[in-house]
Amino acid sequence: MPLSEQEQKLLDEMERSLYHNDADFVSAVNASRGRVNYGALVLGILLAIAGLVVVIVGVITHLPIVGLVGFVGMFAGVLLALRPSSTASRPASGPRTGSSPSAAASKTNLMDKLNDRWDKRQDREE
Repeated sequence: MPLSEQEQKLLDEMERSLYHNDADFVSAVNASRGRVNYGALVLGILLAIAGLVVVIVGVITHLPIVGLVGFVGMFAGVLLALRPSSTASRPASGPRTGSSPSAAASKTNLMDKLNDRWDKRQDREE
């Protein structure tokens, strides 16, 4: 169901307010999207499978310590597979290598213009 014109304007104003007031939050959210560390994912899955095999061996041999070691291995594998990559934890410090400096400058200019328009609108309402 599409938004009405008034709802769309309200949503746009809320987004601009979020970008203006919570710039750190927005940059942190944008920086953490879409980055997957496939090496850690594969290693974690393999470690979890090996841990499961060790748990099964522990059950078959009736040795609880072997089952416990297998469980710890499975748990470590899942944690390794699900942890965020090291590049996702730090915020983006500038333009990506694939983008040109002029593209980054135009984004900055656009955000500055939007922020100025928002400030002017807020001043008129008060």
